[in-house]
Amino acid sequence: MPELFGQSPQGLAVIVFAALLGGIVRGFSGFGTALIFLPVSTPYLGPFGALIALTCMDVFGPLPNLRRAWADVDRKDLLRLVLGCGLVLPFGLWILTRVEPEVFRYAVSLVTLLMLAVLTLGLRYTGEVRRAMVTAIGGAAGFLGGVAGIPGPAVILFYMSRPLPVSVIRATILLFLLSFDFLIFGYLAAFGQLTWAAVGLGLLLAIPNLVGNWIGGWMFRPEREKLYRGIAYSVIAVAALSGLPLWG
Repeated sequence: MPELFGQSPQGLAVIVFAALLGGIVRGFSGFGTALIFLPVSTPYLGPFGALIALTCMDVFGPLPNLRRAWADVDRKDLLRLVLGCGLVLPFGLWILTRVEPEVFRYAVSLVTLLMLAVLTLGLRYTGEVRRAMVTAIGGAAGFLGGVAGIPGPAVILFYMSRPLPVSVIRATILLFLLSFDFLIFGYLAAFGQLTWAAVGLGLLLAIPNLVGNWIGGWMFRPEREKLYRGIAYSVIAVAALSGLPLWG
């Protein structure tokens, strides 16, 4: 059968399903697209192909939930996170250009599993939160985003440890990840890593991802927070394990 975007029909089906599933999880939890999509798609697309496709589709995916997120987010904290991320992200991307694709796959899966372990064990930061700390968390997210394509863990772990309403946590994570998409797209262009095939595939994947985000947003109910977290953690764990190079 003919290939599309350099992928077999089976490979393309797996990538589309990952985009849809990542959208659903992000729609009801505020995060999860990269944690699901990258481990599954990288064996097919390679590190930079997966990052570009993720970035293109991810810009459109959260659109159904932006109005509610913008009303709930702490905008000053969001600005600090984006500032820290923007300063450190190029360094992480530079490291990615120097490593083998298998190293990227291990980094994606292991960082994801580590984050899940911390969340599951209930480890939380309980100290005082200062403005500089929020900026530093953004910087850590930028480094992880550049090296492994996953900016979320640092921000997710930090905000889930804070005594904030679940709607504020969800909104902050969602809008930060959207801001990261614009940052990394610009830096990838500066690094000369953009390809039309990856951009085209990302635009195609925006459709199932957008549908998934809409479904997840429709499902979201603050009173069901524990259920959503349990589902998100389970799906992310399966995706992370399936992305390890151990399986081929």
